[in-house]
Amino acid sequence: MSLIKKIKDKKVNFEFNKEYIKVVTTKIANNDAQFITNSFKEMHPADAADIIEHLDQNYRESLIKLNNFNIDPEVFIELNESIQSEIITYLSSDSIIKILTNLESDDAIAILENVDEKDKNIILSSLPPKDRFALLESLSYPEDSAARIMQREFTAIPSNWSVGQTIDYLRDNKDLPEEFLEIFIVDEEFKPIGTIPASKVLTTSRDTKMLSIMSESQLFIPVDMDKEEVGNLFENYNLSSAAVVDKTNKLVGMITYDDVLTVLKEEAEEDALRLAGVGDEEITDGVFKKTKRRFNWLLLNLFTAFLATWVISLFGATIEQMVVLAFLMPIVASMGGNAGMQTLAVTVRTLATNDLTKNNFGNNIFKEFNIGILNGIIFAIISAFIVQLWFNDTLLSMIISISMILTMIVAGLFGILVPITLKKMDIDPAIASSVFVTTITDVIGFVSFLGVSAYFL
Repeated sequence: MSLIKKIKDKKVNFEFNKEYIKVVTTKIANNDAQFITNSFKEMHPADAADIIEHLDQNYRESLIKLNNFNIDPEVFIELNESIQSEIITYLSSDSIIKILTNLESDDAIAILENVDEKDKNIILSSLPPKDRFALLESLSYPEDSAARIMQREFTAIPSNWSVGQTIDYLRDNKDLPEEFLEIFIVDEEFKPIGTIPASKVLTTSRDTKMLSIMSESQLFIPVDMDKEEVGNLFENYNLSSAAVVDKTNKLVGMITYDDVLTVLKEEAEEDALRLAGVGDEEITDGVFKKTKRRFNWLLLNLFTAFLATWVISLFGATIEQMVVLAFLMPIVASMGGNAGMQTLAVTVRTLATNDLTKNNFGNNIFKEFNIGILNGIIFAIISAFIVQLWFNDTLLSMIISISMILTMIVAGLFGILVPITLKKMDIDPAIASSVFVTTITDVIGFVSFLGVSAYFL
């Protein structure tokens, strides 16, 4: 993916004009491919992609199938994955090949990932041998690995070259990336040993050896490193680009900051969706597909709700003694649930960024315990005051105070312990944590409130 979007004279629109969408749909209905092609050329690829995304599916299909309309590769790569997958079904193999050959390798890989296996083989067999080999090699690595987001177009020069030789090479070589910020220095075995900013080359005397002005780099990314770990490295070391090496430490590609921004964005969206139990849901997914994705999670929640209800049933006699307890117990459970989810959200984020380690684990547990006590005391006082005003019952105020403190402490502790435990069991904490934390806090909330009530009554 290019480091800097070429905006130049093209319009960059941050809001959509609904009237313009209507104009586009009218032109599609009239088979006016020329108007749409010219319009898309005048705007930024991201804006053209957004227009396509906002079209009705039938109009989108009609647009792609219009005679004399060829979707620009730069526009195609800006489309979200679900729309890409949809449009691929409308395109011929020749059209897909044309798109792939006009994109950088990391973007080409991203597109191929959304193509059916049968069509993927047909497309790959039609590519030039060099391109086919490079794409097949990248596809052989796991989907979440660095190899899938790296681009194979990079600039590397021998360590014994001078600045003058490098500048001449950069001017004469037609196979270099369209844009790059850093030049990699490699030894005789093509192993990277350092980097030099392109700007430094332009401001240094031609006779100077590149080896003398390079920055030695010890940070090389293995092809099989998880892309989330790559994102953490870029964030920790403020990288603009980084070399990717194979198992023999030879330079095979590079990853740029724009690729990492995409990864971090996708991971954040994925974690947010998983915490809500909706998985990798897209806005373009159909009703049945969305229902299927949510069913299992809702079914699990139904069983946990019955578990919480069963716990309440154990204290039926206590509730019969003071019916008002039935009105108040949801307050304690709700506060515990919210407190637990707050801790859970922070913990899942710290696990994703590797901020939570063995060294600070104990301190964080102790901190959450103190937070639980402090919040518990504060809300115990507030709850007791309201209950006293409402029911004028000192015993009831004391019961809700004690149970509130206990519930808030337990909620904070389990909000951090549950995701950590799941992580150690190689289960994604973003997927399963919320249902466990919610169930635990509900059960503990009911047990503490009704248990304390049973003791005093």
